Amino acid sequence: MGLVHNNTVRLELALLSHLYTVAIQEWGLGLSFNPVLNIRKPSPGEGRDRRLSTEEERRLLAAVNAHSNPMLGWIVRIALETGMRSSEITSLRRHQVDLTKRVVRLSDTKNDSARTVPLTRLATDTFQVAMNNPIRPIDCDLVFFGEPGKEGKRSAYAFTKTWGKLKTQLGMPDLRFHDLRHEAVSRLVEGGLSDQEVSAISGHKSMQMLKRYTHLRAEDLVGKLDKLEARHS
Repeated sequence: MGLVHNNTVRLELALLSHLYTVAIQEWGLGLSFNPVLNIRKPSPGEGRDRRLSTEEERRLLAAVNAHSNPMLGWIVRIALETGMRSSEITSLRRHQVDLTKRVVRLSDTKNDSARTVPLTRLATDTFQVAMNNPIRPIDCDLVFFGEPGKEGKRSAYAFTKTWGKLKTQLGMPDLRFHDLRHEAVSRLVEGGLSDQEVSAISGHKSMQMLKRYTHLRAEDLVGKLDKLEARHS
């Protein structure tokens, strides 16, 4: 039996706790309290810090852009430009993308908090191409759509298997799609945006979640200290 990560245990306990809460409050389960609340949860653990090198990014973008389905390349580029999660990107409907104001409005997010994501010029251009996809069925409102199912309805474009094969072929087996979000957020921090601004874009619910990027601000401060020192000397 393999090891279970701390975050997996925390998520499963949260789900179990929610089930007990619903059962007690709505179904009349004969308990006076939620027993899961007394269970000590493991620490969240250190977050991943996988960054893309310039060469890795070049090779990755070349590979996804050369894929037979252009949506793969568009999705990867949008992830790097916006920091949106995979599920947030693939579930997008056309009415959520405002190319005039250069924003994407998300209502269904991981932390249940709606947010509006500003778009870089490159992200805007990528969305423009995706929205004008000539093979989109007239009755499909998804920006990134898959093949029709048994009932003829189309669901979101599923690229997990394709991504797995591609990253292995590129010699990056440890690269997760979620690492693109980390890369995007890291670049926002390195670009000088405040924690509040980064949180508004990325959807991190608390400043505590952004502490993993503190070292990037410290590295940036080194350069500022050098400039300050040179000015005084």
